[in-house]
Amino acid sequence: MGRCVVVLLLLGLGGAVCGRWQEEFLRLGSEGGGTRWGVLVAGSKGFYNYRHQADVCHAYQIMRKGGLNDDNIVVMMYDDIASHPDNPRPGTIINHPSGPDVYAGVPKDYTRKDVTVNNFLAVLLGNRSALTGAGSGKVVSSGPNDHVFVYYADHGGPGVLSMPGPAEGEYLYANDLVQALKKKHAAGAYKSLVMYVEACESGSIFEGLLPTDIAVYATTASNADESSWGTYCPGDDHGAPPPEFDTCLGDLYSVAWMEDADAHQDGRRGETLQQQYRSVKNRTSDAGTYFLGSHVMQYGDMSLSPQSLHLYYMDTPAAASRADDAAAAIPASVSVNQRDADLLYLWRKYMRAAPEKKVEARERLLQEMGRRSRVDSSVELVEGLIFSSGKEKEEKKAKAGQAVVEDWECLKSMVRTFEARCGSLGQYGMKHMRSFANICNAGVSHHAMATAASLACPPHL
Repeated sequence: MGRCVVVLLLLGLGGAVCGRWQEEFLRLGSEGGGTRWGVLVAGSKGFYNYRHQADVCHAYQIMRKGGLNDDNIVVMMYDDIASHPDNPRPGTIINHPSGPDVYAGVPKDYTRKDVTVNNFLAVLLGNRSALTGAGSGKVVSSGPNDHVFVYYADHGGPGVLSMPGPAEGEYLYANDLVQALKKKHAAGAYKSLVMYVEACESGSIFEGLLPTDIAVYATTASNADESSWGTYCPGDDHGAPPPEFDTCLGDLYSVAWMEDADAHQDGRRGETLQQQYRSVKNRTSDAGTYFLGSHVMQYGDMSLSPQSLHLYYMDTPAAASRADDAAAAIPASVSVNQRDADLLYLWRKYMRAAPEKKVEARERLLQEMGRRSRVDSSVELVEGLIFSSGKEKEEKKAKAGQAVVEDWECLKSMVRTFEARCGSLGQYGMKHMRSFANICNAGVSHHAMATAASLACPPHL
């Protein structure tokens, strides 16, 4: 303060002005400075999953409008939607019934078989040497003064997120993600990191796992035990997509935070992470009723929540906190459980099919329903065999606030063993991850699991 007073006195200014100047300087030093980075990931493929890539494309447009350069935004998406034969508007993607094309200009950093768990973690850690495939090579080369924003839109299950990868059945396990965040923090590779996750049971990615002292703040579309929701879906009386679309255009939590961001970037007012959390929570919960919605959660370092969104993806000045910001939420339209969105799509395709295509469309719907039934019955049978009356073992379930499993390598091994015999769980079957976690938590041996899977899913003769 002494040097400041001398300088300002020479300029004819008082010590009070110096105090205000120094306070503002420290505020800017603590919040501003550094480079902003963005990682945007759509973890699915297929036209019935239109909404995930639409969400990510919309997020990219927000970040570009917020002033981030393409060099600092990494986009990972399968990129099979805009050019898909089922797309009624070839070459474009929309995220709102009357919204603009959000696909235009989106970088193709990692697409198709390059959208993998390995590449995502390598991008996040800034590790170019660990990349595989033919992606752009862009990674988050962030430093100690930088701010990182990660958005992941996807299917999920207890403790896992999916990736399209080269084949179905590649999972990003929560423990691996959190270990990567810890590693990046230990390397001094960011000042603060914010992560938004859209997926079923997405709270389980951080619950009981994410430390509060590594400068990471995360919000999720749902808690550890429930589905997230698609929105702007066919059949919605208030937010239906254009009539030519048979699929949901977005996800409820994702649309909530992005439309909130759009409103603020249009100059209404600045906003903090906490203010946006309250607004998104109100909309995603169907105004607190949870009738057609989920519990938006927050984890990690809560001291970051008063930070301004402009540190991550906005380009508007910070505003004073307002207690009534949650009331600004836009009324929600009717939503669809994420896991049922593909069934809605297949049903719509069947109902709208031309007579000569009716049988084929019906067969696709029945095949998916049959596959779901087989997954459910196989997992149920495995559990029954393992926890049979002859070898009674009490299932050791994770308690609220704890991670879904104690031994993550056991969980991975149990899932691989099941899938080797019974086939991929797929995006629907990921809901059964908690069953495999309970098997691990109960101390069941790998041999017992292999035996049960062989009995539950005998080879076809």
